[in-house]
Amino acid sequence: MNYIVQTNRLTKTYKKENVVQGVNLNLQKGEIYGFLGPNGAGKTTTIRMLLGLIKPTTGTVTMFGKDFPNNRLHILSKIGALVENPSYYGHLKATENLEVYRMLRGVKKEKIMEVLTIVGLNHVADKKVSTFSLGMKQRLGIAIALLGDPELLILDEPTNGLDPQGIIEIRELIKSLAKERGITILVSSHLLSEIDQMATHVGIISKGKLIFQDTIEKLRAHAMQGIQLTVNKPENAWKMLLAKGIPSTLENHRILLSNTNDEEIGQIVKSLVMNDITIYRIEEEKKSLEDIFLHIVKEDYHVQTAISV
Repeated sequence: MNYIVQTNRLTKTYKKENVVQGVNLNLQKGEIYGFLGPNGAGKTTTIRMLLGLIKPTTGTVTMFGKDFPNNRLHILSKIGALVENPSYYGHLKATENLEVYRMLRGVKKEKIMEVLTIVGLNHVADKKVSTFSLGMKQRLGIAIALLGDPELLILDEPTNGLDPQGIIEIRELIKSLAKERGITILVSSHLLSEIDQMATHVGIISKGKLIFQDTIEKLRAHAMQGIQLTVNKPENAWKMLLAKGIPSTLENHRILLSNTNDEEIGQIVKSLVMNDITIYRIEEEKKSLEDIFLHIVKEDYHVQTAISV
């Protein structure tokens, strides 16, 4: 695997409490990695360790095939980041703000208008940042992060506090940066709906532990549809289906079927009718990704509680 970022049992402890515990992140080149978790789950702490802003208590970080922090300057030269709120000078114009960071980065002046165009702020380049909306300020923060032509872009809750239009704009910008410029992106969020619409891979962190890491398709697979059957003789129908080797569950006088295709449903209905069972209702039930996310987090909570007891 061509990993841009790998962590090995990354842990951060404050006052004997593990804020981040044994996290093994794996980011492949070219992907949008959605780092998902409730507020306070450890997302920002993990990101700060990746950027060298805080030191891990234990564990290691490898980026671009090199260990961190021994190759700190080389690694950071390939990274652009927006952590929490963007830093800017409200009394200065957008171009003047970027000029400050351009000099620190040592890049050419032409990059200023280039990155403003990328984030869609070229038309307000000479306006004071204090007049910008929150969404425009977020885009300016991303423009600052893009000044050094990063191979990896790390964005911590970039849509936090934005209105629906601002969220859409930032989401589309992130997708275009990955697709058109080939930038690998790590974006954290507590909103599954946002991650679902932009990420190719997902890592879910809860109470400092990484409890899920895979493609967005694998996460969606947990939301496979199920079928509910309401019949006049539910127990008889359920026993008949089990006798035929059809996996099913009897719950609240309804029969629940999972991973069943249309042809199989047709055969089940035919068998029930032939056995003098009246079918009142056939309903399709599909879990939302939000339900799956909450279930994964809740399941982890129960496991941790059982271990502690």
